[in-house]
Amino acid sequence: MNIGGLQKVSFVDYPGHICATLFLQGCNFRCPFCHNPELVNPELFQRPIPEEDLWAFLRNRVGKLDGVTITGGEPTVHKDLPDVMRRIQSMGLLVKLDTNGSHPDMLERIIGLRCVDYIAMDLKAPLARYPELTGVAVDLAAIQRSIGLIMGSSIAYEFRTTVMRSLLAPEDILAIGCMIAGGRRYALQRFVPSKHVEAGFTAGTTYAPQELEALRGELLKNVEECIIR
Repeated sequence: MNIGGLQKVSFVDYPGHICATLFLQGCNFRCPFCHNPELVNPELFQRPIPEEDLWAFLRNRVGKLDGVTITGGEPTVHKDLPDVMRRIQSMGLLVKLDTNGSHPDMLERIIGLRCVDYIAMDLKAPLARYPELTGVAVDLAAIQRSIGLIMGSSIAYEFRTTVMRSLLAPEDILAIGCMIAGGRRYALQRFVPSKHVEAGFTAGTTYAPQELEALRGELLKNVEECIIR
């Protein structure tokens, strides 16, 4: 496992909990709006943090942190992910996984092992637009299967979409809501210009607050809870 970064404390990455955030290198998508290019583009990778440094840090934070959020990049490309998750849990810490849902076999294994306590799956677009917004050919059946696995589990979860006006029209966002009809929680995440896989996206904009609220009202017809971040 290649650890590209470690945020020692976060109050926002794991809903309702204080966590550390573990950033893993490597991703099979090339979303142009991704704000972690140093975890996606191998040419930008820094020397990985030794795994033992992670365990030493967590041993010193037992009782101070509630859990660990594992994000990326895309964590499910790492074969040893379940082992790492179980070791974190053995320390009495909760584990949250951020994923793009492209590896349902790994997701099914993780759910079956009960080595995750919260799953956040990014939904990039309506299925028909996935190749356009991810920059790669996508197995759409894999995305659908991951949605089903998550919704069919007893594990706490959320789906989430980064909303950027130039990439997703209101009808796209509502179509995503239909993809997860009956889901528990859907989060609309405002696009925030920063560093991105494609530099031109620093000029992108999100929707106005009133527009997001209107979308939220429509999405609540399909999901139990819809939040705006």
